[in-house]
Amino acid sequence: MAFTLTYNVALVMFGAGVLGVAAGVTGTFMFLRKRALLSDAISHATLPGLCGGFMVMVALGGTGRALEGLLLGSAISAALGLLAVNFLKSRTRLSEDAAIGAVLSSFFGLGVVMLTLIQNMSAGRQAGLDQLLLGSTAAMLREDAEMIAIGAALVFMVGLVLHRAMTLTAFDENFARALGLNVPLIDAAAMALVLAVTVAGLKIVGLILIVALLIIPPVTARLWSNRAAYIWPIAGAIGGASGLIGAGLSSLAPDLPTGAIIVLVAAGFFLISLLVAPARGVLASAMRHRKFQRRVHRRQGLLALAQGYRILEPYTRKLLQREGYVRADGVMTERGQSAAIAAQRDEARLAYLRSKPDYAEFLSRHDGLSDLSRAFTRDELAHIDTRLEDAS
Repeated sequence: MAFTLTYNVALVMFGAGVLGVAAGVTGTFMFLRKRALLSDAISHATLPGLCGGFMVMVALGGTGRALEGLLLGSAISAALGLLAVNFLKSRTRLSEDAAIGAVLSSFFGLGVVMLTLIQNMSAGRQAGLDQLLLGSTAAMLREDAEMIAIGAALVFMVGLVLHRAMTLTAFDENFARALGLNVPLIDAAAMALVLAVTVAGLKIVGLILIVALLIIPPVTARLWSNRAAYIWPIAGAIGGASGLIGAGLSSLAPDLPTGAIIVLVAAGFFLISLLVAPARGVLASAMRHRKFQRRVHRRQGLLALAQGYRILEPYTRKLLQREGYVRADGVMTERGQSAAIAAQRDEARLAYLRSKPDYAEFLSRHDGLSDLSRAFTRDELAHIDTRLEDAS
């Protein structure tokens, strides 16, 4: 089926993209705060409110399908779920994860019961209400897409304003307090942003899968950088790309849940990042391990040559031969003699440094393989060599 970028499709893609950016940025603060599971509780706690909003609108004579009423009910229910988690965590002996599990299962169970009751109602237009569980854009109106995009944009802007305070709180709560920041208020703001993203994303991603859009982009961004200043923009970009591409793909298969497609796109970004990310990717880690392995074999081989031993280990011999330290018959070259002497001299210097408590901090950071000339000046190395000569 060919992809046709109609006005409605473009509008939905834009809304999903903005939602993805807001979810990525907002989810970063929860991820850094080690409260990612709280997003799951908030998303599942929206189901009773979703059903309650439908019932109230039907009781008032409506069809029950107005998106504004459904989102309002979801927001109220999610807020109650968040308050319940905080109450259980602060007023009981339950740990945070246990409180989240209790609220998540209880609210979602109540929502399933209410959803069953709705399906047996004769009034209202409950058909398609269950699509809000997994997301759907097939029947989305222009007004719906605009409302979602505006809501997500507002969440993003608030997160942008508060990102420094929330990042400080996530990494060092005591330092944030010392700077005069109101940590409970900042935590409440972060949770409110998660709640807002969850409610805004019901129509596109669905209440079950919105948590994935809050967690996967920050986790993926963490693979690319160790700095929080870079993680949240990368997470926003990944979330936005996931929403944009996923919504576009869902237009090709309107019978499939949009939320699942968006999450699969985000998971695709994660898998690619897991392989190729330079900071924490599998390939980069394998290359670093291989490089370290070569350094160990080279150092041990040169030390063995300096002591007059022949290299019998196949990989070490092949490595030294390839780098020009030994000939094919295992005899040292002129270059190999110089390198072996330097390696032996560095090993003696390290032995001397290990006997001096003043160098304990340096040795804790030194890998035992790097050339000491990179860490000490010529005068310092000359002083160490003089001490070694005096000791001998």
